Amino acid sequence: MKIVLALEYDGRGYCGWQKQPGCLSVQSRLESALSGIAGRQIQVVAAGRTDAGVHALCQVVHLETCVRRPLNAWIRGTNALLPGDISILEASEVSDDFHARFSATERTYLYYLLSRPARPGIHYGKIGWVHYPLDLEKMQMAAKLLIGKHDFSAFRSSECQSRTAIRQLTRLNISQHQQIFVFEFCANAFLHHMVRNILGGLVYVGRGKYPPEWMRILLEKRDRTLAAPTFSPDGLYLSGVRYDARWNLPVFNVNRPLDII
Repeated sequence: MKIVLALEYDGRGYCGWQKQPGCLSVQSRLESALSGIAGRQIQVVAAGRTDAGVHALCQVVHLETCVRRPLNAWIRGTNALLPGDISILEASEVSDDFHARFSATERTYLYYLLSRPARPGIHYGKIGWVHYPLDLEKMQMAAKLLIGKHDFSAFRSSECQSRTAIRQLTRLNISQHQQIFVFEFCANAFLHHMVRNILGGLVYVGRGKYPPEWMRILLEKRDRTLAAPTFSPDGLYLSGVRYDARWNLPVFNVNRPLDII
């Protein structure tokens, strides 16, 4: 039997999603709680591997087990064993050929960025911050240059293990709500640090360090050393994962512009 779970988490206290020796991960916490419900070892596979400090509004995982439990037990029972910063939202049974990562057709990330002289206090760790003003129109112009199928080598980390840097970026929307900018990234998949590296470039454009056309030059050069530094993980959220309708799953997408912070 294969079960699909949707969950949310605050990534501040973890070394990231993926299990790693000698550090606490979201995956290890989740598998421990699920194993307690199943009475045997449970392993999960996620749609995306978020980095240290990155949050999720809607991460999707699957697990395989011969243990039968009511779907509600996988939600409420597991939540009773999880720490307060991780919560399972939904559980569904799915066919055996489903895969949380490889069956996904699109992922969505949101980044929340505060632009004001004073750093965040009450939202510390939950929102990115710059102390200078940003030009929304210039950042939107730069974002349009990245839409489509490109080689994103200039925006991948040196530790990225993907065999190719080609990705299809389907949407990059930027909106402003007083002092807060919201960036929405949608793609078939993302390279390691891709969102945060693109964001760093957009911020450079927004503060006037480079013109919008600079982003096109970076794409063409395919050289990570020419691009902006990797931006802070604080305001980054995995907010949705899309699957084909044939899987008969709920819509795994949370798009709440401001009420999550």
